[in-house]
Amino acid sequence: MFQFDLPFDQLQDFTLPQTKEPDFDAFWRRILDRSKAQPLDASAATIPYVTPEVRVEEVSFAAYDGGRIAGWSLSLRETKPRPTMIFWHGYGGHKGSIMDFLVWALQGITVLTFDVRGQLGDSTDLAEYPGGHTGGWISWGILEPEQYYLTRAYADTVRALDYACTRADVDPSRIGTTGCSQGGGLSLAACSLDARPALCFAEVPGFCHFRRTLEMTRANPWPDLYLYLAAWPDRIDRAMRTLSYVELNNLADRITCPTLVSVGLVDELCLPSTIYAAYNRVPAKDKKIVPCPFRGHEAGLMRETMLAWARTHLVRSGG
Repeated sequence: MFQFDLPFDQLQDFTLPQTKEPDFDAFWRRILDRSKAQPLDASAATIPYVTPEVRVEEVSFAAYDGGRIAGWSLSLRETKPRPTMIFWHGYGGHKGSIMDFLVWALQGITVLTFDVRGQLGDSTDLAEYPGGHTGGWISWGILEPEQYYLTRAYADTVRALDYACTRADVDPSRIGTTGCSQGGGLSLAACSLDARPALCFAEVPGFCHFRRTLEMTRANPWPDLYLYLAAWPDRIDRAMRTLSYVELNNLADRITCPTLVSVGLVDELCLPSTIYAAYNRVPAKDKKIVPCPFRGHEAGLMRETMLAWARTHLVRSGG
C-alpha cells in the first residue's frame, strides 16, 4: 500500500504533544460565557416537501458575535421529544439537500443540519476580523484568539446545541453531532466544549494538529495558511498561538460521549497521524476509529454503521 504518513502499526498508539496556553481552559470558559449571554433569537418556518411523513423547516439562530446560522430541520410529523443528530459540512460547503437526510428522519431521528458561518450556504458572518487574511476563512483573525474565525465557528456549534434544546421535537438528553472534514472537526469541537452531546461522529476530521499538517502537506485549504505565514514570517508565533486554542489535539481530552471516527490512511488533507493523535486523547470509554486503507479524504463512515451507533446510543437509550 502506498504510504503517505506513518506506518499503520505506529499510528494506532500515536500521540503528539499538546500546546495548551496557560489560560486555555479560562479562554474557553470566557468564550462560552459570552456566547450564553447573547440572545439566541431562534426562528423556524415549515416549508412544503414531497415526503408527507416528514416535516421540514427552515431554521436559524443568531451566530456567536454577529450574523445568523441557517439550516434545515427534519422530523416526523408527530411532535414529541426525539433523538437528534446535528450535521456540519466540509470546508467551503453548505448544509446539503433535504433528500440527503431523509433516511435519518424516517428512522425517527430529528435532523438539524447547518451552514457554517460565511461559507457557501445561507449562514452569514457579521463579525469583525482584525488584520489581513488570505482568500479562505482559515486565516481570518488569526492573530487574535478571541476573534479568530474557528473560535467563532466552534462557539456556533455550542449555540446549535442551545438551539436544539429549545425545540419540542428534540430530546436534550439524546443529541448527537456529526460531520465530515471541517464538519468532523466541528463535531469533535462541540463535544469537547459541551457535555450535552450523547454521541459524536467525526469523519476524517480536520483541525486536529496544525503544525504537523503544515509540515507535511499543502493540500487545500492549507495553502491559505502557507500564504499568510509566508507573507508575515514575523507573525508565525502569534498565529500558531491562536491555532493552539482551536487545535483538537488540545481539546479532545474533554470528550466523554461515545465517539466514532474515520481516517483515510492515504489522506493528504487531514493527515492520518493528526487524526490518530487527537483520537488517542479522547477519554471516552466507548470509542472506535475506523481506518480505511487505500482511501484518502473520501474515507467516510458507512451510513449503516452510523445508524447502528445512533440506534444504540440515542434511540434505544431513550426507550
